[in-house]
Amino acid sequence: KVRSLEKPLPDDSHLANNHKGNVAASVDKVFEEKTETVALMSHPPFETETELNKGIQTIDKGAFFLSQKEAETHQANLQHLCRICGGSFKTGPYKRSHPVHGPVDDETQAVLRKKEKKATSWPDLLAKVFKMDVKGDIDTIHPTKFCHQCWTVVQKKLSNSPCEMFFPRKGPVEWHPHSLSCGVCGTSSHGVKRKKQICNPPLSKKLRLVAGRARRIRQIKNPKQVNQKALMKKIANCKKIHFSTKILAVDYPADFVKSISCQICEHILADPAETTCKHLFCRACILKCLKVMGSYCPACHYPCFPTDLVSPVKSFLSILNSLPMRCPVTDCQEEVSLGKYCHHLSRHKEVDDKEGYVYINKGGRPRQHLLSLTRRAQKHRLRELKLQVKAFAEKEEGGDVKSVCLTLFLLALRARNEHRQADELEAIMQGKGSGLHPAVCLAIRVNTFLSCSQYHKMYRTVKAITGRQIFQPLHALRTAEKSLLPGYHAFEWKPPLKNVSSNTEVGIIDGLSGIQHWVDDYPVDTIAKRFRYDAALVSALMDMEEDILEGLKSQDLDDYFKGPFTVVIKEACDGMGDVSEKHGCGPAVPEKAVRFSFTLMSISVIHDNGSIRVFEENKPNSELCCKPLCLMLADESDHETLTAILSPLVAEREAMKNSELILDMAGIPRTFKFIFRGTGYDEKLVREVEGLEASGSTYICTLCDATRLEASRNLILHSITRSHAENLERYEVWRSNPYHETVDELRDRVKGVSAKPFIETVPSIDALHCDIGNAAEFYKILQFEIGEVYKNSIASKDERKRWQSTLDKHLRKKMNLKPITRMNGNFARKLMTKETVEAVCELIKNEDRHEALRELMDLYLKMKPVWRSSCPSKECPELVCQYSFNSQRFAELLATKFRYRYEGKITNYFHKTLAHVPEIIERDGSIGAWASEGNESGNKLFRRFRKMNARQSKCYEMEDVLK
Repeated sequence: KVRSLEKPLPDDSHLANNHKGNVAASVDKVFEEKTETVALMSHPPFETETELNKGIQTIDKGAFFLSQKEAETHQANLQHLCRICGGSFKTGPYKRSHPVHGPVDDETQAVLRKKEKKATSWPDLLAKVFKMDVKGDIDTIHPTKFCHQCWTVVQKKLSNSPCEMFFPRKGPVEWHPHSLSCGVCGTSSHGVKRKKQICNPPLSKKLRLVAGRARRIRQIKNPKQVNQKALMKKIANCKKIHFSTKILAVDYPADFVKSISCQICEHILADPAETTCKHLFCRACILKCLKVMGSYCPACHYPCFPTDLVSPVKSFLSILNSLPMRCPVTDCQEEVSLGKYCHHLSRHKEVDDKEGYVYINKGGRPRQHLLSLTRRAQKHRLRELKLQVKAFAEKEEGGDVKSVCLTLFLLALRARNEHRQADELEAIMQGKGSGLHPAVCLAIRVNTFLSCSQYHKMYRTVKAITGRQIFQPLHALRTAEKSLLPGYHAFEWKPPLKNVSSNTEVGIIDGLSGIQHWVDDYPVDTIAKRFRYDAALVSALMDMEEDILEGLKSQDLDDYFKGPFTVVIKEACDGMGDVSEKHGCGPAVPEKAVRFSFTLMSISVIHDNGSIRVFEENKPNSELCCKPLCLMLADESDHETLTAILSPLVAEREAMKNSELILDMAGIPRTFKFIFRGTGYDEKLVREVEGLEASGSTYICTLCDATRLEASRNLILHSITRSHAENLERYEVWRSNPYHETVDELRDRVKGVSAKPFIETVPSIDALHCDIGNAAEFYKILQFEIGEVYKNSIASKDERKRWQSTLDKHLRKKMNLKPITRMNGNFARKLMTKETVEAVCELIKNEDRHEALRELMDLYLKMKPVWRSSCPSKECPELVCQYSFNSQRFAELLATKFRYRYEGKITNYFHKTLAHVPEIIERDGSIGAWASEGNESGNKLFRRFRKMNARQSKCYEMEDVLK
């Protein structure tokens, strides 16, 4: 059977292209199929020549134009060929292909990440590995895919595998436009016609004679096929190094002996290698045969390459190594397993060596062992060998001395059956190694809260005890840290950001940078460190590269999708009180801190006139997704310091609203737009940054203009009216007083705005602080119920303290709740339960008050999940529907049963809970997802890192914590 020229085997096509057909035929003349194929490739079929000659006679060569049909056929044929080696996908052993253009696959991406290489698209990788430029390819001339064999070569090249790579032999194939003598379409267009039945009897007889002659020729060749095994044995030449099956101690069945024997040399398998067609050979024998006879299995002629060889399964190796062998040395005849046979023979050799020499002391120092010498002495003793290895490496391996030495060491270990050490060495050679990656070591250091000095001690101890560098040194961790921190990735803004530098390599900067200090200025006694906002956003996006690409795939969008992507950012800021002073050098700073952070909530794209969400944060309140942007040792109530440090951040944020980010992701420039939502602020900070009066103001709400009296009279019916823009306008009215009003009239006009707003926030409720505020109010209600204030509202300070003490003792006894000085999230979570009410009811005698308290708590627990859950429409849809009814009944209870507490007044968070929750849920879909809980969790890390990880100097400790 003659192979079509349209689909040549990868190895055959290269032999033909490089005029190696004769060499292959001289080595193995038995395979007439290969010889016939080469002959056909060098001599076109008779019919093709005839047709071309006729065409040349009738048509002028210069006036020949290709028809559209031929061009399409040529292009279709190209789709079945490899761009690099020219091999056919149909005849290839893997029948798999990969696109020449576009991003690399996940497996290659993992190898690249391990090697810390940046190429993320196939054109760049193919240019590095095969020195070929495919970016200028034309579909009518070049194939658009490459075969799995070439993909394997790329993998080996990237992982620095020591295996020899025989493919492709003489570089990539050169492709030419379609022509009359086109090698791609030459055979496929005309084909090799079947032999027709010929009516002419003499001619028919002649053909039969020819066929008979061909049969006789095959019979002549068959004896040479018998000699193929002898030829392969001669090529392997392993008689002196491999063991014969005759030294087996047990007379095994012939089939079993055959299964443990090499099919080339017929010796017992030494370092067995398994081909893709499941045949077993000695590794040295198969490598020699593949190099000399061609890339196919000697047993079945299936295509096979050195890179395809693998070790057999462990169960087979254990059976092989446990075979009993009889020692051939005279006067020994000991039975030893094959695994220990080499060691046994080496003992005989040592005895022979000692007997062959007589020790003569010539004076001077005795010759020391190589390993006991100093490095200089070792170099001196091995100088000749080093020169020989260097010469061999330059001649055979392109000067790679390291690979030659490592391979020699590997072979020596394998020969002595020290496979465990050999496997470790092989892993190191392939770039895997036993040591941890620097990024993993960095994660271990951070997650275990080790300081640099503590980690260094651990690193030195482990290295000294094990003798291996499992953990990486600190400088490697710092290098890995740079790639994870902002300022590592290049990016661009269109249009460029106003008043922001175009330099992208910006890491941690001083929070006070850019502020000019004058003599009479307000003194800024603080230490602040921050990232530039745009660089921090880019770093966060690059961390989520895999999630974004996975999201595109899951939504059936193309990997090449360029955007624009719309990114929604949640901003959070919170103050921390009582941050203990560090005893280090530096200025005296407040024992309070402020932390500003952001979270990437969702990423969506516009496709087919609809918005498709490719990423959504599953845990929006986790400290892991809450990225710190700025840390300062300052009091959040210090308006001047807060504005001085956060104003540059606000300016960068405003500039980014009107620009688009262009960022290379997976080798493709993609466009991102940002939407900033400042929701992670407690009420105190919202009032601070939006210029409102403090929490005790008459204007109790940051969402509407209601006064405390109005809110107490109308508990439910309010809507969100405040906004950042309106607050700015009201501040201008407050500042200029255009209507020349009195202070009270002006205050009523601006609805409590008394300072200039400087950070835009979204009018919302912070779920965490809402929970804390409501729990604090319930704590008061429980005290008043114990003191029976509903009967007598006049009580002394001592009586109130006694009520609180009684409640604390009872809660500690029944609920295991320890008293606290200030309400926090954990205490609020435990306090707001039905069990707490039942426990407190034991202290209250009136049954009516029991029912009122139980109903109040029951209603609250039904309302709470609506504002606390991340997605209430999915998690508690029934409670969302019932919220208006429950809040109405809750308000009625406050106005009737608990009138003693809420007549003419209401707390800020009770008002927000009852009046504004449904409107916010309808607008944003959730309140809990936009809470500041992630930033609060980050505050814990701040304290822990500052205590454990940071350097003593105050100037550097903030950098360490921010990282």
